[in-house]
Amino acid sequence: MSSAKQVATFGGGCFWCIDAAFRRVNGVLSVSSGYTGGETNTPTYQSVCTGTTGHAEVVKIEFDSAIVSFETLLAMFFTLHDATQLNRQGNDIGTQYRSVVYYHSDAQLKQTNNMIAQLQDHVSKPIVTEVSPATTYYPAEHYHQDYYNENPQQGYCSILIAPKLHKFETVFKEFLTD
Repeated sequence: MSSAKQVATFGGGCFWCIDAAFRRVNGVLSVSSGYTGGETNTPTYQSVCTGTTGHAEVVKIEFDSAIVSFETLLAMFFTLHDATQLNRQGNDIGTQYRSVVYYHSDAQLKQTNNMIAQLQDHVSKPIVTEVSPATTYYPAEHYHQDYYNENPQQGYCSILIAPKLHKFETVFKEFLTD
């Protein structure tokens, strides 16, 4: 990996929404929905949904830090979900939907903790985002990859993801691909 190519791993509810947003960011080289943070080897969507594997639904993002910084990706991540909701996002409930940043370097750890401290000054509830070292990442099943773009008319996508993407695209317009 070149010095400009880095990896970020974020969990903030259902991975479909996070995946859809980061695929639009200039400098993002790849996005993969998957699972990490648990004890089960080779988890499946069905096993993760039980809430017993310890894994979170996450997106693994490879990005060119010469084009988009980790700090910018963090700001995007915190805009895409409610970091004050413990083990849930909206109606998605369970530890697999927790707010989490899996850091890949000491610099990412420091930047994450700094951003959480800054954000905490602007919200009344505690930010509950877990900050943990990156562990083994397991890609989700093929049908979960790029789910929103493949299924934009599906109910969850059109009702929940589309409005989040609209807000995301408005706030981060200058960082998005054409």
